[in-house]
Amino acid sequence: MKAPFILALAFSIAVGFTACKKDTVPDPDNTTNNGGGNNNNNNNNSPVGPNTVRISMKHMVGADSMILGNSPLRYQNAAGDSFSIRMYKYYISNIKLTDNNGNVWAEPNSYHFVDAAVASSHTFDLANVPTGTYVSMTFLIGVDSARNVSGSQTGALDPANGMFWTWSSGYIMAKLEGKAPNSPAAGDNIVFHIGGFSGANSGLRWATPTFGAAQAVVTGTSGAQINMKSDALRWFAGSSTINFATVNNIMNPGANSVAIANNYSSMFSVLSIQ
Repeated sequence: MKAPFILALAFSIAVGFTACKKDTVPDPDNTTNNGGGNNNNNNNNSPVGPNTVRISMKHMVGADSMILGNSPLRYQNAAGDSFSIRMYKYYISNIKLTDNNGNVWAEPNSYHFVDAAVASSHTFDLANVPTGTYVSMTFLIGVDSARNVSGSQTGALDPANGMFWTWSSGYIMAKLEGKAPNSPAAGDNIVFHIGGFSGANSGLRWATPTFGAAQAVVTGTSGAQINMKSDALRWFAGSSTINFATVNNIMNPGANSVAIANNYSSMFSVLSIQ
C-alpha cells in the first residue's frame, strides 16, 4: 500500500508547484512585431567567426524600443506630433572599415536590406575582413546609383522586397509608414518613401557613426561585433523639423524627401563593440 501512496503524494506536489508558478508577463518591448527591442537586436547567436565583422541593429525611436503597429501612438516627434510606426525598412550599402593605420577595407558586393519586422535581417556578417584593428566605419544609406540602373537584381536588391519603384526612378532607400492624428491624410496615415539616386533630389546619404574609444579587432582566429542603433526619430528632426500636418506623404523624390534624408543621415550610432 505504501507505493501507491507515495506516487499519489508526488503527483500532488508536482501539481501544486505547477499551480503556484507565476504567469510570465510579456515584455512589451519583446513582441513578435518588435522592431529590435533589447532581446531582438541580435538574432544570430553563433560566435563571430575569424576575419568576420558582425553588424547588429537595434531599432529605436529616441530612447524607446521600436514596436511596430498602427496603435497605440507610442512616439512623439520634435514638432510635438504623436505617431506610431507600422513599417520601417532601409538599405545599407558600400560598407568600408578603416583600421588604426589608415588602411581602408571595402566589402565587395556590399548591399544589405534591413526590415524592422524581420528579425533575421537585423544582424548580418561582413566576411573575409583582413586582420586588423578597425577604428571607424562608413556606409551608404540606400543603394548606389550604379545598381539603380543595372537591370534585374536579386538577393537584397530583389524588387520583391518592396523597395523598388521603376528602372527610371530606382530604389527606395528607406521607408517608414505609420499613423499620426495630426496628419490630414486619409486614415491619419504618414507615408515616407525616400528615394532618388542622382541630382539635387537624391535620397542617398553617407553615414559614419563614430566608434569613440572602442575598436573592432579582427584576427585569424576571432572577429568582432558592432552593435548599432537605428533611430527613426532622427527622420523628423535635425536640419529640418518635420510637422505631420504639412509633411505626411512622400512617394517621389523632392524637397521634402531631401529634408528627411538630410535628417536621417545621423540616424545610426554605435552602441558597443565586442
